[in-house]
Formats: sequence, C-alpha cells, structure tokens
Amino acid sequence: MTSKLFFQALTKFLAGLVLVGALLFVPAGTFAYWQGWLFIALLFGPMFIAGVVLLLRQPELLRKRLDAKEKQGEQKRVVALSGLMFLAMFVVAGLNYRFQWCLLPDWAVYAASVVFLIGYALYAEVLRENVWLSRTIEVQEHQKVVDTGLYGIVRHPMYAATLVLFLAMPMVLATPWSFLIMLFYIPIIAKRIRNEEAVLEQGLEGYTEYKQKVRYKVIPFVW
Repeated sequence: MTSKLFFQALTKFLAGLVLVGALLFVPAGTFAYWQGWLFIALLFGPMFIAGVVLLLRQPELLRKRLDAKEKQGEQKRVVALSGLMFLAMFVVAGLNYRFQWCLLPDWAVYAASVVFLIGYALYAEVLRENVWLSRTIEVQEHQKVVDTGLYGIVRHPMYAATLVLFLAMPMVLATPWSFLIMLFYIPIIAKRIRNEEAVLEQGLEGYTEYKQKVRYKVIPFVW
C-alpha cells in the first residue's frame, strides 16, 4: 500500500460522493429526499469497505481499476453513453421527487435495497474470483481463463452483477421513470460484450473453448 494510491482512491471516492449528491439533491430542490440518502448509504458504504479491503489485500487490482482508461474508440463511446445514462437517471430521480410525478411505495424501496445489496455481493464475489479483472477491455500478461465459480455459470458475471445493481438503483430512488432510462444499459453492455469477446478470442488462449463450455453471457438460460 502506498500513500499515493490511498489519496488517489480517497479523492475519487469523495468526488463521486459529491457528484452523486449534487445530481440528486439539486434537482430535488431539498435535502429531505430520504430515498436519495438511502441510496447514497447503500452505494458508498459498501464501496468504501471494498476499497479498504482492496487497498490492504489487492492494491494492484485497485490501482488498475482507478487508472483504467479505454483506448478503443468504440469502447470510449460506450463509456460516454453510460455516463449520459447515469446523468439522466439521477437528474430525473431528483425531479421526480420534487414534482411528485410517481413515487414508489416505501416497501418497494426497501425491497429494491435488498436487491441492490445482493448485486453488490455478486460484484464483490466477481472481484474475488478474477484477479485479472479490469475496467478496460484488454488481455493482460500471464492472464488465464477463469471458468469456475460464477464464471462457470455465465461468461460475464461482472455485467450480470452490474445489471442487478443498475436496475435496482432507480427503484431505491423510488423513481420508475429512471428505471426506464436504466434499461438502456442492456444494449450498452451487449455492444461492449461483443467487442470484449472478440478481443479475448483473439488474444486469450482457451477463450474460444470456454465460450463453448459456458453458453450464456449474462443471464443463465436467457442471455
């Protein structure tokens, strides 16, 4: 662990916290948006814990995820589209609370919170299983195919975990309109997966055989 990595991680964490808070509470016009506070706690609480664990146990994995920048033009466009999707989701959620367009009942918010935490648990398990996991599409030195655990069920468990997380987010925020926005994540990751698998088939030994062994990409028996 280095002090540089610590401060880099802390800076990005705090910047994300401030940005999400602004995108939610400024459109809401109030800090009384309790679903917004719940969401922030659910998102940044586990994120802080995961960051500390990675910092102490797998600093190289944390460094890779903090420094990752897409090099391919197509994937840069995918990242940009994802950013616009989240921007719209948060702003619409805040506006929905301000103008009371359609707020979900409290029980739905709490149920979505449970689903969100399940998605976080899946995300953490994927990080544990795959030491070569990167935020960018690349084949790393000495990388091997991981085909056990969640990777024995679907080829892209990270996208499966984020799909659960991202579709639960607007429900935690009590905003069905934002849920409709987050459905755009499905074609976004479908595009990313096509490019990622082409790169892995070309550069990662055994990946073609792995695709034949594990048929489903994201959702068992569905996709």
